Amino acid sequence: MTTLSSANRIRDLNDAMRKAGISSGKWMMTAGVMAQGPDFMLLATRAVQTFSDFSEDNDPYGEHDFGAFDIAGKRVFWKIDYYDRDLRYGSEDPADPDVTTRVLTIMLASEY
Repeated sequence: MTTLSSANRIRDLNDAMRKAGISSGKWMMTAGVMAQGPDFMLLATRAVQTFSDFSEDNDPYGEHDFGAFDIAGKRVFWKIDYYDRDLRYGSEDPADPDVTTRVLTIMLASEY
């Protein structure tokens, strides 16, 4: 697989996971996000699902694996990381869902 087609496949897998929501893959929220309460957590989850503000600055590799937005005066980041199926090591091939577990983390920018 070429680098471009690999990045496209990773982007498609990331978008599918992100848009499907917490029923897909592993979604995590940091203590700071959870401390904001359930309404904030729901708003953050929905904002991640609908995020489309990808640019050269926040998505230089075209993989749609990071985003940032504001909710209730708080700067929020989300990020997708790629692990092996056992969640012990990084994935050898994030473009292959058979060997990759995606973990999406929502965090306050201050926690990054």
